[in-house]
Amino acid sequence: MEIRQYGPSAPGTSPAAGPPPRRGRRWPLGVLAVALAGGAAAGAVLATVPDEPERRAVPPPPAAGPRTQPQALALAALTSGVPAALPDLTALIGQQEGRVRARPQDARAWAVLGTAYVERGRASADPANYPKAERALTTSIQVRAGGNAEALGGLAALANARRDFAAAKRYGEQALKLTPKRWTAYPPLIDAYTGLGDYKAARGALDKLLALRPGAAARPAVMARASAVYRDRGWREDAVAQLTDAASTARTPPEQGAYLTGVGQLAWERGDREDALRHFEAAVRVDPGRWAALAGKGRALAALGRADEALTAYRAALAGQPDPRVTLELGELYESLGRFSSAREQYELMRERVERSVDGGVDEELLIGQYEADHGDAQDAVVRLEEEWRRQPGIEVADALGWALHRAGDDQEALKYASIATDKAKGGGVRSALYAFHLGMIERETDRPGPARRHLQEALRINPYFSPLRAPEARAALRELGDVPDEPLPGADD
Repeated sequence: MEIRQYGPSAPGTSPAAGPPPRRGRRWPLGVLAVALAGGAAAGAVLATVPDEPERRAVPPPPAAGPRTQPQALALAALTSGVPAALPDLTALIGQQEGRVRARPQDARAWAVLGTAYVERGRASADPANYPKAERALTTSIQVRAGGNAEALGGLAALANARRDFAAAKRYGEQALKLTPKRWTAYPPLIDAYTGLGDYKAARGALDKLLALRPGAAARPAVMARASAVYRDRGWREDAVAQLTDAASTARTPPEQGAYLTGVGQLAWERGDREDALRHFEAAVRVDPGRWAALAGKGRALAALGRADEALTAYRAALAGQPDPRVTLELGELYESLGRFSSAREQYELMRERVERSVDGGVDEELLIGQYEADHGDAQDAVVRLEEEWRRQPGIEVADALGWALHRAGDDQEALKYASIATDKAKGGGVRSALYAFHLGMIERETDRPGPARRHLQEALRINPYFSPLRAPEARAALRELGDVPDEPLPGADD
């Protein structure tokens, strides 16, 4: 991905230089500007003031109680690196907007405001928050250009939310140089390295984070970060253990709900429908606004054959968090049920939501490529994903590009990328049923029946319910491939 210019156009005021923003290809139907729109911050440039002194460490987040102000809860959560409730974030944003109007040279208030916008954008799936976050964070940099780790960390989080991992890496590394002992500087870097396909760097950043030995209040969040890295390495049991411990020691409902949702997703990935459902339901009980848990509940219910309940859960999740990825998932569930009109409605909704996401500066080329490969123009998907691979060569992009090439008829080239996605030596340690399915189907078309059979069986062993559309395809392909030939092993007659 080309680096997006977040700072103002005046030289010397941006935290990091980069080429001017570009506009790219448009999605078919002429409605989506799909390439990144890097935004220079709007508004007047504020005069630079002397750096503020280093602030003391932020205390741990307070336990929720009837007298605790929502702004205080959200502020403590943000500065401590743990999830915050959406209403609390909105309250904090209102408070900080008043503060920066009254004190426009308060760099920290601008940084907190920008970071709160980022988190609200993530929690609500409303990318309209991201341009506001960008303006607030770059204003913080303009007010206090030197030593502004809080604003740099916010810019790293914003870049990750927009899937601009190169920018996230750049901002994150700058923030880390300023505060190498602050544990919250490491998670944005781990996300950025992972998005860029640099899994060795992600593991190294985690090792440094763990070496800091964060305090008790931060340990659940640190364990959650470790779980994500372990999951990407294929260490499933370690990932589950870390996240389960994080959920049991979380201090606030939003934090506990987030980690329970993560445990549910890990259970789903290994095909344990009942355990996944239990954790998703527990997450919703603890934190009713945990929309990702409701979507996970829909996923698990569909796998259990409870289609009507699954649709209800999905619709409730999307009412609270209109995530385009979940919208696509619901469309595919409708399609698997033979409800094609409803599926088309969801696919059109997904397009509209992607358009809003792109307007907020999010790189949605991966999602668009995945959709086009399965439901639209596979050749268009190839063009998009090849460019995305050049910018951000992560495992998810490798898998998507391989599948798009297969759907476009180039199976030899497809095999190259599908193999990367499942090759532990290249960082693809994650055990993904979808990746194994893609590889197996491509191998079938390249006259490799043995490996094809093995990888399709592996996909169904990992998770027999991994997709309402693709899991039945895997079973049908295995039936077509037939049983393993009854042939003597090499050397058996020697």
